[in-house]
Amino acid sequence: MIQFPGDLELEDERVLLRPLQKDDLKFLLPFALNEPEIWTYSSISAAGESGMSAYLEYALREKHLKHEYPFIIFDKLANQYAGSSRFYDIQCAFSTTQLGYTWYGKKFQRTGLNRHCKLLMLSYAFEQWRMERVEFRADLRNNKSIQAMKKIGCTVEGVLRKNMPLEDGRRDSIVLSILKDEWFDTVKKNLQKKIY
Repeated sequence: MIQFPGDLELEDERVLLRPLQKDDLKFLLPFALNEPEIWTYSSISAAGESGMSAYLEYALREKHLKHEYPFIIFDKLANQYAGSSRFYDIQCAFSTTQLGYTWYGKKFQRTGLNRHCKLLMLSYAFEQWRMERVEFRADLRNNKSIQAMKKIGCTVEGVLRKNMPLEDGRRDSIVLSILKDEWFDTVKKNLQKKIY
């Protein structure tokens, strides 16, 4: 059976993803205070100091329970922390996981950083962790995120109607995925071409 990862760092020449820690509040708080719109389409907002504190507590609790594996993202080019991403809904018995809760500060968006992160995370998921499937979800209204997922090679599977609560109602979530065979056949090569 696939095992939950231990102390995991993922790195290339552009980015370092290291395990999220409680002390990382100081690195992520400026985004929470100055760019609250980052979480417009998120099911869990990290806006404001209390929002970011709760966000970190939740992520670390879920990691302890082996449900999620959150990372903080360090952009080597800018020499700054840039955001966060994680594996979640980790189903070791079924060799599946979801990849998400991904966000970046505004200055790091559309810089190519996300593609580096996704290449590292997907390579680990399929090649080291030996997952059969990696799933992605997004608010159906979040066209920017959906287009980014399609560009890295995700296949749209459908829409879960009103499946997530929001402060002002419920959201529809689009479901996308990459399968192991797709990763090795085309997705990895295409993603590498977009980076290098």
